[in-house]
Amino acid sequence: EFTGAAMRDLPMEDRMTVTNMVIEAGGKNGVFEVDATTEAYLQEHGVTRAWTAYGSDPDASYERLYCWDASQLDPLVAKPFLPSNVVPVSEVTGVKLDQVFIGSCTNGKIGDLRQAATLLVGKKVAKHTRVIITPATQQVYLQAVREGLVETFLAAGATVTPPTCGACAGLHLGVLGSKDVCLSTTNRNFRGRMGHVDSQVYLANPYVAAASALAGEIADPRQLMSA
Repeated sequence: EFTGAAMRDLPMEDRMTVTNMVIEAGGKNGVFEVDATTEAYLQEHGVTRAWTAYGSDPDASYERLYCWDASQLDPLVAKPFLPSNVVPVSEVTGVKLDQVFIGSCTNGKIGDLRQAATLLVGKKVAKHTRVIITPATQQVYLQAVREGLVETFLAAGATVTPPTCGACAGLHLGVLGSKDVCLSTTNRNFRGRMGHVDSQVYLANPYVAAASALAGEIADPRQLMSA
């Protein structure tokens, strides 16, 4: 269960990303408390039937509690070959990339694409790096077209694919070859997950991915965001 001031400030899509990754951390499921953000999301998506909000009892006992100061967290990157192999982005800055993949059910929502677009707009991706963007759903794809995000990505030199599991599961539209190094916004980087068993996959958020696409190597997005 995720709670606290920082968690309550997260938009619904970011909460989905956090709970999506719980299984990769060994949990059975992840939950956020139902609040006004939850209710607004349901209304925006046309949920009109009656529903019940469940929450933890006020006197609930927890097996273990963890507390972090979100203001002190650096952008994080998971190195090959486990999502738990996490380090601050500064420890892997400069790793050369053959491919950057932005998308999937984990980080292919409209908010994720907007984040990537804020760094890619008016710029060009590195010439030696393939950049593939795969919206999570057809609805997200259509919204990205309406907002001009797809045009931004294409102008930057990225390839935009239809919604699909695609490269994330090593199926198509971005499958990695031998020795390829990829930075991806997906949820798993096991050996051979996105293609060849000799490829390497680093996991990161859309801001890190977009900054890295421009640099052709793993980069800290804060340098661009503060420029």
